[in-house]
Amino acid sequence: MIHARGIEVSFGSVKALDGVDLLVADGEVRALLGPNGAGKTTLVSVLTTLLTPTAGTAVIDGFDVCNQPNEVRSRIGLAGQYAAVDNLLTGRENLEIVGRLYQLPKAVAKKRASEALERLSLTDAGDRLVRTYSGGMRRRLDLGASLVGRPKVLVLDEPTTGLDPRTRIELWEFLRELVDEGATVLLTTQYLEEADELADEISVIESGRVIAEGTADELKQRMGGDVLVAAPVDRNSLIALCEIVATVTGNEARLTDSGSVSAPVNNKVDSLVRVAAELDRAGIELAEIAIQRPSLDDVFLSLTGDAPTVEES
Repeated sequence: MIHARGIEVSFGSVKALDGVDLLVADGEVRALLGPNGAGKTTLVSVLTTLLTPTAGTAVIDGFDVCNQPNEVRSRIGLAGQYAAVDNLLTGRENLEIVGRLYQLPKAVAKKRASEALERLSLTDAGDRLVRTYSGGMRRRLDLGASLVGRPKVLVLDEPTTGLDPRTRIELWEFLRELVDEGATVLLTTQYLEEADELADEISVIESGRVIAEGTADELKQRMGGDVLVAAPVDRNSLIALCEIVATVTGNEARLTDSGSVSAPVNNKVDSLVRVAAELDRAGIELAEIAIQRPSLDDVFLSLTGDAPTVEES
């Protein structure tokens, strides 16, 4: 459904995309993960005809994004990073206008708007001005606008950024329903839990290149299967804790934002016992020590190097 090959985008001397290949099957949910500035939004802009690539080709449902943009636009729905809704119109009016822009007959546009409001639990607020909506309601309305044309491909650029946990989970459930009905979804996100929950396949982008691809389980397996996580009672002990974990496990130990240390392990029971014994001898009191499966956070940090190692610390 989505086929990009060798996509390059340059802004002057800055190369935002450097030969990106992407292949997304019909009915698949593909997550694009990467740090800020990695090129995720630039790639989305190319695939949705908003930006012409410097080099490479991209095809959506068999139509070239550069040579057949109108055909592509008729088959996609896009929700960008910020809600693109008109505050001076009601929620229903916003959706009806989008339907008319898709060149739907007036009656069909009204019907689609009502359906979208119902599916996103906005029916009661549909006839209120959007300026009275909360941030979560505006985000849901923006997603509804991307659905009015019943797109075959739905492109979502960080759709749940800024939403509270409950609204985020509701959107996840809604996206699962769309996929069950046959939609193909391309999702950029900085929430690794979101990719873990929704994506069939994940592509990790760093500095304009795809540096890893696979299912969540496949990417986690690259970490070695199990991760030892330890947190000290006193955060001032983190550096010493990190050094001991790295020495005992023989693997790189990383500091996390939550005030703990993680490292991949091969023999989980032996590693746990030895680390605990060494920490006891060093007089480091632990708030927690456990063996866990690696999370996508571990994978992401390992691939992109965005977490400090013990040497850097």
